Amino acid sequence: MSALSGLDIALWDLLSRRLNLPLHVLLGGAVRHKIRVYSWIGGDRPDDVEAAARERYAQGFRAVKMNATSDIDWLDSPSALATSVERCRTVKSLGLDVGLDFHGRLHKPMAKQLARALEPHRPLFIEEPLLSEHSEGIRQLSSLTTIPIALGERLYSRWDVKRFLHDTSVDVLQPDISHCGGISEICRIASMAEAYDVAIAPHCPLGPIALAACMQVDMCTPNFTIQEMGLQIHYNTEAGAYDILNYVKDPSVWDVKDGYVEGLKGIGLGIEVDEEEVRSVAKTAGAWAPKGFLGPDGSIREW
Repeated sequence: MSALSGLDIALWDLLSRRLNLPLHVLLGGAVRHKIRVYSWIGGDRPDDVEAAARERYAQGFRAVKMNATSDIDWLDSPSALATSVERCRTVKSLGLDVGLDFHGRLHKPMAKQLARALEPHRPLFIEEPLLSEHSEGIRQLSSLTTIPIALGERLYSRWDVKRFLHDTSVDVLQPDISHCGGISEICRIASMAEAYDVAIAPHCPLGPIALAACMQVDMCTPNFTIQEMGLQIHYNTEAGAYDILNYVKDPSVWDVKDGYVEGLKGIGLGIEVDEEEVRSVAKTAGAWAPKGFLGPDGSIREW
């Protein structure tokens, strides 16, 4: 599906360039002129979130996301959740909304406790409170909390999404345009979600092409709510100097002001890729190594 997604995005870009139009015009036209965005703070093991949150605020963001916990056991000490609540409180005190990404790391005994503990602090959403395979557990959890539940990066078609819409267990769908079938399929998913009063917030901790494709969809999707941006996400900073500001000839298209990025106005995807830079970096770039967590007893934990 990832390969098909890339082909789909490329074909939409080619068609709209041939017609000399912004891509969102072919999808029905814009319903907004700017895109609400959030970025990441913290890392795989979240720490120093206050300094990072202040930096994001200065960059123009008014919402951020962070991992809710480090790795955690199926049934861990309740004290393991205390720092999660404190980090949420700290970031919100700076004037930022914050989404908490459980990342499927928690199992039901701990996810229920953390959702309850976070509720008084009103996070923007909790993401993947359980792995998407546990649809019955997510349905149970959705009945226990008023915090909006977001998920979708591990759902790869509208048929994967259907069961969560049908059982009303999701409030914000986060399909990944690079893995769910591209622009064509994410538009179908968004239309399905609208019929169930579910918002769309595309998953995109990725590069400028994926982000531009998301933003073209965001521009014309009535139930779009907020877009993830990978600016200075820990995956990028750990890998070196390259970020979404690289690989495009005009990085100012990603400028954030008061929590928004202006809608892309250029033809096609709305960006021009610096192909020389891409070719140069490709000569020495290594493969991305999958990560993982091990518990103190040597058992594998969800990353």
